[in-house]
Amino acid sequence: MRSFMQTPAGYIGSLVLLSGAALSCALSSAVQAANETLTSVKTDTTIILDGMAESAWDKAPELSVQLDNLPYKADNYGGMSSVNVRLKSLYDEHFIYLLVQYDDPTKSLARFPWEKQADGSWKQLKGKDQTGHDNVFYEDKLALLWNINARGFAKKGCDVACHMQDDSGKINGFDQTGKAPGRKYTRDGETIDIWHWKSVRMNPLGLIDDQYIDSVNDPTVNGEWGRHGDSKTGGGYVDNVNADKTGPAFMNRTQGNVDGYTITPSQKTPFVDTFREGDRIPGIMSEPFTGSRGDIWAKGEWQDGRWTIEIKRALVTTGENAGVQDVQFSDLSKAYSFGVSVFDNSQIDHLYHEGAYDLIFK
Repeated sequence: MRSFMQTPAGYIGSLVLLSGAALSCALSSAVQAANETLTSVKTDTTIILDGMAESAWDKAPELSVQLDNLPYKADNYGGMSSVNVRLKSLYDEHFIYLLVQYDDPTKSLARFPWEKQADGSWKQLKGKDQTGHDNVFYEDKLALLWNINARGFAKKGCDVACHMQDDSGKINGFDQTGKAPGRKYTRDGETIDIWHWKSVRMNPLGLIDDQYIDSVNDPTVNGEWGRHGDSKTGGGYVDNVNADKTGPAFMNRTQGNVDGYTITPSQKTPFVDTFREGDRIPGIMSEPFTGSRGDIWAKGEWQDGRWTIEIKRALVTTGENAGVQDVQFSDLSKAYSFGVSVFDNSQIDHLYHEGAYDLIFK
């Protein structure tokens, strides 16, 4: 893929997990409970998070998960209709590691970029669907949902937290006509952990956006309904836009650098317009989360039509509100239920499976 400095006006690519809207799962008429497991094997090898499957992973058995459902048919969705996700897991005395791989013909990083126009102005590129969410200028994402204490998750997976519109277009009494096809929230006192890998906003920082779902079902209380970011002390991502919203406020110091469509702290510099028609500037600026929201490390690499993502997290986290926001692998004799979904260059439309899978330790 060419750098944003060299990219012409046409759209670069398309592909995959969550955004400012919702991690939405569709209710299925028939729910299949998965009977396969992901077995985590103990290792004494240091795992380097570089998006490369080193030989240490050879000792871990692979779980293959087929994703072939979409929650709704977006009018401009050009992504995959199915994908096979392959997972492996290792652990040591302190950490659990995951290797996630799936084929994706396009590497999608052009998330709302600014593009210089023929008249010298700047335009932020967007391609919204009928629900107001993007499937054209977005990023590849992956989500892992882990049960903490949501009743029914082990059998139904994310369906237990997915709430669809009724015939009136309302969810829980709130009008959702023409918006997202579903919102997520749990029963009172129940939570689900979300590990949300984002190829543009988080991957250049080597982190996953750690989130959770609780029972908030009033959008006037939380615009994302039951979905929240974990507790944090700093960091995050913000739009790269100037005060009058006519163009970018910052740019990368080194054009064409590895951060691509993200402006990171080491590259951030005030925007100076020496660009030509068709040149692009990132639409997002990201800084590492500090606190509980930044306690999952990850690195993904796209090569030859395949994403490879390596993930690392403490078996037991100790950050603020960790007991209700994070799954805790404190008992290695237990099974831990999870689900996986892939966002192929899509803000909320995503590929998912029915039911749930189990992680066990060996």
